[in-house]
Amino acid sequence: MTGRSWLIAVMLAAGAVAVPVAQKAPKGNAKLEALKQEAVADVESRAVFAQQMVDQIFSYGELGFQEFETTRYLTDVLKSNGFSVQEGIAGVPTAFMASWGSGKPVIALGSDIDCIPQASQKPGVAWHEPIIEGAPGHGEGHNSGQAVNIVAALAVKKIMEREHLPGTLRIWTGTAEELVGTKAYFIRAGLFKDVDVALFTHVSDQLDVSWGQRDGTGLVSVQYSFRGETAHAAGNPWRGRSALDAVELMDIGWNFRREHLRLSQRSHSVITDGGDQPNVVPRSASVWYYFRETDYQHIKELWETGDTMAKAASMMAGVELLPTKVLGSAWPQHFNKVVAETTWANIQKIGLPKWSDDDQQLAKALQKELKNAKAEGLTVKLRDDLQGPVKENNGGGSDDIGDISWNVPTVTLRYPANIPGLPGHNWANAIAMATPIAHKGVMAGAKVQAMTMLDLVSRPELVQQAWDYFKNEQTKETKYQPLLRDQDQPAIWLNKATMDKYRPEMKKYYYDPTRYKTYLDQLGIKYPTLRPATTNQ
Repeated sequence: MTGRSWLIAVMLAAGAVAVPVAQKAPKGNAKLEALKQEAVADVESRAVFAQQMVDQIFSYGELGFQEFETTRYLTDVLKSNGFSVQEGIAGVPTAFMASWGSGKPVIALGSDIDCIPQASQKPGVAWHEPIIEGAPGHGEGHNSGQAVNIVAALAVKKIMEREHLPGTLRIWTGTAEELVGTKAYFIRAGLFKDVDVALFTHVSDQLDVSWGQRDGTGLVSVQYSFRGETAHAAGNPWRGRSALDAVELMDIGWNFRREHLRLSQRSHSVITDGGDQPNVVPRSASVWYYFRETDYQHIKELWETGDTMAKAASMMAGVELLPTKVLGSAWPQHFNKVVAETTWANIQKIGLPKWSDDDQQLAKALQKELKNAKAEGLTVKLRDDLQGPVKENNGGGSDDIGDISWNVPTVTLRYPANIPGLPGHNWANAIAMATPIAHKGVMAGAKVQAMTMLDLVSRPELVQQAWDYFKNEQTKETKYQPLLRDQDQPAIWLNKATMDKYRPEMKKYYYDPTRYKTYLDQLGIKYPTLRPATTNQ
């Protein structure tokens, strides 16, 4: 179907007069508004389904590249609801793309699924109380985003089938996002070549969206490995060459260099291999760096500086620098103005959830527990305006949705499923994520997502306008260049040892919705569980 015939067919199906591309939709499109309200009601009818999905994925608590239970569960859900599923995409066993429908527009719905190391936490308990000490857990809230997309997609799919609206819905996983490990590979594999709009979702404490450059960084994730020679560390140390010496010399050099780096940069590392035991001069050692900056060129410059440091360290220690491994990468994020404006209009119609006294008590108790957070409770007011480009980007976190955003018009819908003022990547961020707070936040996000999807399938001029912004403004001067090298491949071995260690015990706590209404019920947790009040005697 041509673009013109698609436009006519869609507008007739929606009961509206066709309008020229790049013009605003006619005011008072009653048919579209009625379909949106139907979708909202349909989303609301799936509240139990959404709650079970949120709780189920929370209970799996799988680290990046090891999300096998989560992937199996989600693909089963999608197949049972009429989606065809392509598994193992881009060479990543736990990544998939599910599709339903045909024709244009192609709307790609994505959200992350991995969790955080050592973030195991009982939900609804307002202090640190691991389910399993040392185990991973959803200390960011990635257990909730797929529910937003799937519930919204099922509501819209039902309407599209009945109204004979053309369009293709694709649901995909942000696998190993905490490692920024896959989305650049999805782009390299061509998985978004025919996508018209990407609607991403991410957990937040607010219901909002933005356009333009986001505050934060892109990055490249690099492992440096060195090889020396063993020797008796006490008897014949002069016969050895310590690979660990090279790692430590590189770290020292980098820390001295920080004084002369831009304020916007963020760089940090962990030693992943420090040798075998103290009495043997380490033959092998590795250090893993994140080099973060606010644009492609400065990321490359940081990376080049790191390479120079590694070479110099190997020379000083008298060891060999092995070929470097790129374990992940991300471009800085830039979101589409037209799609953001469309989403924001729907956010204003839905508004924030109605929080209960129990919800607010949990939030305030946790904020008080952390001491450095104001005990103001959950967010009760939307932002005043749609957020535009940052005026001054001083650096910060990264998300490889940036790579998607530089290849197709993209926005991230942030939905209110967590508590304000938390540290991030921490056990505290897991406390709300299998409670009514997360369940309500997911429902609000799903309603907005469903309404935005209906806008896109019913108003083809929005898609055209989104691409006009993408081509004529966003990418007019800045063109996407992958940070990945040709030889780089997904680091699918990461986190395997950790999950092998903890998974047998974690399986005992997988959520069983056939026996328990909620995961809180299964764990026997009273909601909310607060510290007993104390009084001075």
